[in-house]
Amino acid sequence: MREVDHFFLEQEEPNKSCFMALRDIILDFDTTFTETLKWGLPCYSYKNKMCCFLWQDKKTQEPYILFVEGNLLDHPRLEQGSRAKMKIFRVAADQDIPVDELHEVLADAVELYVCGKVKTK
Repeated sequence: MREVDHFFLEQEEPNKSCFMALRDIILDFDTTFTETLKWGLPCYSYKNKMCCFLWQDKKTQEPYILFVEGNLLDHPRLEQGSRAKMKIFRVAADQDIPVDELHEVLADAVELYVCGKVKTK
């Protein structure tokens, strides 16, 4: 079992199922995405460049996807908060995941790497 798999197994429901579904959505979106564990969190890279992470709000325990280049993304579902560069996409673990909206954000994020706005290794 890979180290990143332990992250998912250690989560409590309903976040566990939500995180696993988010993982599948991201990895199925583009076969170029790879999954690793960085700083104890599942990290999804596009052509070896960090794109997004899975984590949860410290106060509400609500899952979210943190987009590394969030400042370059413009979507109404993304929240900047006090972050200078990154933005988050919140997901309610007890509701259906807004897959269409998530696909829009993922497509915009991938386009940053494809067009060269964010350099890949």
